Amino acid sequence: MTSSAKGPTHPFRSEAAGARNRSDANTAPHLASKVPHNRLTAGHHQRAHHKAHLIDNIKQAIAELVLATGDDVRTKNSAYLSRRLSHDYTYLANLFSGETGSTIEQYIIEFKIDRVKELLLSSELTLTQISYQLRYSSVAHLSNQFKKVTGLTPSAFRGLHRQHGIMAESVNVVTVFCNSVNIPEVRRVRFAM
Repeated sequence: MTSSAKGPTHPFRSEAAGARNRSDANTAPHLASKVPHNRLTAGHHQRAHHKAHLIDNIKQAIAELVLATGDDVRTKNSAYLSRRLSHDYTYLANLFSGETGSTIEQYIIEFKIDRVKELLLSSELTLTQISYQLRYSSVAHLSNQFKKVTGLTPSAFRGLHRQHGIMAESVNVVTVFCNSVNIPEVRRVRFAM
C-alpha cells in the first residue's frame, strides 16, 4: 500500500495522532467535569465521616446509659438515644445496623453482659444488686441473658474465676469461655472501649 499526500492510510493512526494534537481549549471541558466529581467525592467522605461520628456517639450514649446510676435513668433505650442524639430512633437503629452489622439492642445486651462480668469479678455485689444497678427487670432476666451470651450462669462464671484464681485486671479485660469438647476454656481478651 502506498500512502497518499492526504495522510496515512490507517485511519486509527490518524485519529490517534489527531487526539494528541488537540489544543488545551478542547480538553478544558474534560477537566471541568472533574470538579463536580471531586465535590461529590468530598461530599461522600463527609457523609461517611458524619455516619462514623454518629455511630461513635451512639456507642458513647449507650455506655453512659448502662453505666449511669439512680432511678432517674430508668427510661426506654429508644427514647433515651433519640433524645440524647437528637435523631429519630428508627434512623439511628437503621444506621447502626447498616454500619456495624449488629442491632442497637444486641450492642446494649453485649455491653451490659460485659459490665456484669466486670462486676462479678471485681466486686462482691450480689446478683440482685447487679441486676438492680444495670436495670434488669429481674435476676432471672439477667441470668437468662448472661447464659445465652456466655454459655454460663453468672454464678458459674464467678465460681470458675474464683476456682482458677483469675480476677479482672482492669475494665478492658474480659474473659471468654469457649466450649471445646464440653470443657470450659478460659481466655483473656483485651478490647478497647
